[in-house]
Amino acid sequence: MFTIGTAGHVDHGKSTLVKALTGIDPDRLPEEKAREMTIELGFAWMTLPGGVDVSIVDVPGHERFIRNMLAGVGGIDLALLVIAADEGVMPQTREHLAILDLLGVGHGVIVLTKCDLVDEDWLSLVTDDVRQTLLPTVLKDAPVCVVSAATGQGLDDLRTEIARALETVPPKPDLGRPRLPVDRVFTLTGFGTVVTGTLLDGSFSVGDEVEILPEGRRARIRGLQTHRHKVATATPGSRTALNLSGLAVDEVQRGDVIARPDQLRRSSALDVRLQLLAEAPRPLKGNDEVDFFSGASEVLARATPLEGREIAPGDSGWVRLRLARPLAVVPADRFILRLASPSVTLGGGRIADVNPRLHHRFRAQSLSWLRALDEGSPDQILLTAARSDRPVGVAMLMGRCGLAADQAQAALARLLETAQLVELDGALLTATAWTAVAARIRTELEDYHRRFPLRPGIPRDELRSRIGWAAKPFNAAVNRWMAEGVMAAQGALVAAARFEIRLPPEAEGRARQALARLTETPFAPPPENELGLSPDEVSLLIARGAVVRVGPNLVFERSSYDDMVRRTLAQLHTSGKITLAEVRDLLGTSRKYAQPLLEHLDEQKITRRVGDDHVLNAARQPG
Repeated sequence: MFTIGTAGHVDHGKSTLVKALTGIDPDRLPEEKAREMTIELGFAWMTLPGGVDVSIVDVPGHERFIRNMLAGVGGIDLALLVIAADEGVMPQTREHLAILDLLGVGHGVIVLTKCDLVDEDWLSLVTDDVRQTLLPTVLKDAPVCVVSAATGQGLDDLRTEIARALETVPPKPDLGRPRLPVDRVFTLTGFGTVVTGTLLDGSFSVGDEVEILPEGRRARIRGLQTHRHKVATATPGSRTALNLSGLAVDEVQRGDVIARPDQLRRSSALDVRLQLLAEAPRPLKGNDEVDFFSGASEVLARATPLEGREIAPGDSGWVRLRLARPLAVVPADRFILRLASPSVTLGGGRIADVNPRLHHRFRAQSLSWLRALDEGSPDQILLTAARSDRPVGVAMLMGRCGLAADQAQAALARLLETAQLVELDGALLTATAWTAVAARIRTELEDYHRRFPLRPGIPRDELRSRIGWAAKPFNAAVNRWMAEGVMAAQGALVAAARFEIRLPPEAEGRARQALARLTETPFAPPPENELGLSPDEVSLLIARGAVVRVGPNLVFERSSYDDMVRRTLAQLHTSGKITLAEVRDLLGTSRKYAQPLLEHLDEQKITRRVGDDHVLNAARQPG
C-alpha cells in the first residue's frame, strides 16, 4: 500500500487533477467549493495499471494554508509536484519543493497541468525552467508528464509513470510499533469518533487497545477502514480510518498519535540534524522561536544550535529544540522548521534523539552521542535510545530506537551479551548508567548511616523514591547490588554491605542502666521515654533482641517478656482460656501492663480474643 501526496502552487490544478485521475473530488468543504480553492487536506484513491492500490493526499497550495499542507505530506511515498503549464514555477512551487526535499521525499512525478492552454513552444520553455528548478533537489531525475485534466490528455501516461515510479519505492517497514499520526478527526452517527492518517511502522487490528499521545488517553479500535472498505487489519503505509470506542471526539485532535500502549514516549525536547535553506531569510541563532512540524503535528519550539552560535542559510548543524508541549515522535522522523513572522520555511531535517540531556554542561557529551547516532549502527542507536538514569522498558525501548524489530532484537542480544546493557526484570539500563546509579546508592547509604548511625538501615521504598525508580526494576537491582557487595538487606530495610551499628561507650553505659531498670520491676517496667535512651537507641536494643516492644511507650526486657509469655501460655494450655484479670493476677502486675501484653499476643497471632476471654490460636493448640 502506497500513499501519494500532491504539492504545488495555488490554482495550479492539484484537486482537479486528483478528481480526473480517481473520480473522487478531494475538496470536501462548502467553503472550498465556493472559493474554488483547497483549504483543508483532501483524500482519494485509485488502482494503478498492474493492480497496485494507492491513496492520494491532496494538499492546499496557498501560502496561508502551508500548515495544512505540512500535516499531509509527512507520510507520503511519492510526490506529484503539480505545475500549471500556463504559469510555470511559482513561489509556492519552490516552497513545496523545498519541503519535499527537506522531508527526503525522493520519489516523485512532475505534472505539467493545463497543457491545453499553451502552445508547444511555451510548453518547452516551461519544461526547461522546471528541470532547472529541480536540479539541486531530490526530485532532479523525476519524470515529467504533460496532462490536461479538462480534456483527459496524458492521464493514462501519468498513471503509468506513477506505477513505474512506485516500483522503486520500498514498502513501509513493519517495525512492530504501529503509530498513526492523526490528520483528521470527525464523528459519525452510530459509530462515534473516527480518526484518519497514514499508518506507519506496524499494523492495527480491530479490538486492539491503543493510546492517544501525547495526552495518554486509552481507547479501543472498534472498526478499521481503508479506502472506505472495512478491514480486520490495517498494514503499514495504508491510509487508515480508525473508529475508536471509549473516546470523545474532542479528546483527540490533529497532530496526536495513535499507538499501542506504552510503546512510544512523549518528548519535550529533541536533538535534531537541521539543514537550513539557502533561501532562509536569516541565520538560526540561540533561543530562536520557530514552528516545528513533524508527521501531522505542529508545535512552537525554541531552537539552540549545539555547535557554534548560529547556523547560516545553506548550512547544516545539530540543534536542540525545546517544545512548548510534548509530542510523540521517534528517531529518524523528518521535520520542518518555519518562522511565524515572516511566514517562511527555514529548513528541516531528521530527528536524532528524542530524550536528550537538557543541561548545557552535557553539550559535548550530547554531540558525541549524536555523532555516534549519525554513523547509524544498530548497537549505537539502541544504546543511545536506552540512555537514561532510569531503566527503560523493553517495549518502550524498541519503540524509541526506530529500528526494525529484527535489527533491534539482534542489537539487544549483542548489547546484553557484552554487558553494555543491564537487564532488570524487563527493563534496561546502560552499563554506564548502572555504574553511576550504584555509586549514587553507595553515597545515599553512607549519608543515611552518617545521619542515623543507630538505625539498622534505610527503608527500601525510601531509597527507591530517592532515585525515582519503579518498584520492579529497583527490586531486581537490589538483588544485584547485594550479589555485588554494594548493600545488604534485612526485611524492608537495606544498608551498606559492611555497615555495623556501634554504640559509643557512653551510649552503651546508658543501655546497661536502662536494662537494669527494666529488670528491677520486670512485669511493671518504667515507660520507654523515662529510660534515658533516644528512640534510635531503643530501636537498637529491640534489633539486638535485648528488649521487646509490646505497645506504645512500653518495652519489656527480653527474659522478662519470655517469662510472661511462658506463664500465660501455660495457663492457657491448662484452662483453655484466660481473661485480662487472670493475666494481671498471674503476673502480679496491673491492668496497665497486662492489657498491652494480651493485645500484643493477639497481634502476634499467638492468641485471639473471644468476648472477654483470650484463647490460643488453632496453630498453637497442643497436638
